[in-house]
Amino acid sequence: MASSDTTVEQFPVRLFGGPTALFEYGGLRFLTDPTFDGPGDYQRPGGPLLTKTAPSSGSPADAGRVDVVLLSHDEHPDNLDHSGRALLADVPLTLTTPGGGLRLGGTARGLADWESVTLDRPGGGTVTVTGVPALHGPGAREEVEAATGQVVGFVLTGDGLPTVYVSGDNASLPVVGEIAERFAPVDTAILFAGAPRFAALFDGAPLVLDSAQAAEAAAILDARRVVLVHHDSWAHFTEGRDDLVAAFTAAGLAERLHTA
Repeated sequence: MASSDTTVEQFPVRLFGGPTALFEYGGLRFLTDPTFDGPGDYQRPGGPLLTKTAPSSGSPADAGRVDVVLLSHDEHPDNLDHSGRALLADVPLTLTTPGGGLRLGGTARGLADWESVTLDRPGGGTVTVTGVPALHGPGAREEVEAATGQVVGFVLTGDGLPTVYVSGDNASLPVVGEIAERFAPVDTAILFAGAPRFAALFDGAPLVLDSAQAAEAAAILDARRVVLVHHDSWAHFTEGRDDLVAAFTAAGLAERLHTA
């Protein structure tokens, strides 16, 4: 779904650290994977110990009104922490995985791959949010989901609006190719990166895009603008912003990078 030249206007994206970003689109305010807890160790039953190394750059109150949370998955504390869970109770709609929708209840709704929901815009018209595939690790879907759980990404579209892709914790470039077939060129891609690794999972391969893969994803999507999240504030992220800038520069895509 190509965007016309009239839809490439760039909107501000506020980064809070980790995977958490806030942006306004079509008059609605969207927040990705809310994580506002302080530095420390976090662990859920059966999961690895995760260490947050830096505080968020703001609080839930600083985010202000949130109309929709785009939650890639609810099972890992670096994507949804205690403060984030508390915030969901005050948000009219949380879009997440089918399993997450069942676990969270309340105003959470699960989206299967390619399933869409239509949201009314405050000034008239609608925004369409489509759930798109994501794999939280390398390999076949069944193997990945058995180890790290279900993940969903999102594509936002609307008349006269740019096409926006929110990757979620995706590590698969073939999945990015599937999304590009339906939606490229993308005006803004919010890419989760950071190359998180655990020796016990997939022989230490990245569970989310590494820096070179993030640059390749941007090229596959023909993304005109890339906002990078999920690369700081946690000890298991093995590649940070400098690595990402270097990879995008090596790929000739540095001019597409935008900071909030």
